[in-house]
Amino acid sequence: MLAFAPLHGVVGAAGTALSRLTDLLEPLAGGSATAAAIVLFTIAVRLLISPLTVAQVRGERRRAALAPQVRDLQRRYAADPAKLQSEVFALYRSAGANPIAGCLPLLLQAPFLLVLYRLFTTSEGGTGLLQERLAGVPLGHHLGDGLTGAAGPLFALLLAALLLLAWWSSRRARRASAAVGTVAGTPTEGPGAATLGRLLPLLPFTTVLVALVLPLAAVIYLVTTTAWSALEQVVLRRPQTAPTNADIDRR
Repeated sequence: MLAFAPLHGVVGAAGTALSRLTDLLEPLAGGSATAAAIVLFTIAVRLLISPLTVAQVRGERRRAALAPQVRDLQRRYAADPAKLQSEVFALYRSAGANPIAGCLPLLLQAPFLLVLYRLFTTSEGGTGLLQERLAGVPLGHHLGDGLTGAAGPLFALLLAALLLLAWWSSRRARRASAAVGTVAGTPTEGPGAATLGRLLPLLPFTTVLVALVLPLAAVIYLVTTTAWSALEQVVLRRPQTAPTNADIDRR
């Protein structure tokens, strides 16, 4: 239990903050105050990590701009995969385009989701959030607990929203890849590119699978953060045409 002491403290602090926010929203949101507080909590998390998201988008654009040079390296070192890999990463490093950095915004959300999960599945934190409901459904309710009453329509609506957002994100990712000739900044040609090109557009749908095993409160978090990501794609990830060699030389 000592190993979880730090997490216990974080869960308690998050629970207290969420309870106070619920109290502030109750005059406006009534019985939906806790659900509204979760939405605001999610937005606060996304604003907190927004600088990393902006850096991620810049990195994606740098990698897209380097695609012609990467394709040239692929032709040059087609018979030497190890040399090709080292040269590609050296090119990315010199341009400040770290492919791994793109995972940070997603990874940093995992602790927040874990805290929310514990708040609405255990009595940890002692904030009484387990008693909170949305449309009469406990926010700690899982799909496996049954779909009677309002639980069925409520989960159906949230899962449909996640499915629609996943489809939209996947479709937009395919169009962006076709426009710049890359998949997540990696040229669509070369070993493994076809597999990568098939798998990456499916990643948005993993949120739907995750939601199937989470309590209602965490599903609300997922819907909110996924909608926020879709908004970011519209604002920050506008489709761009592939840069010409002259454009790259000027950079």
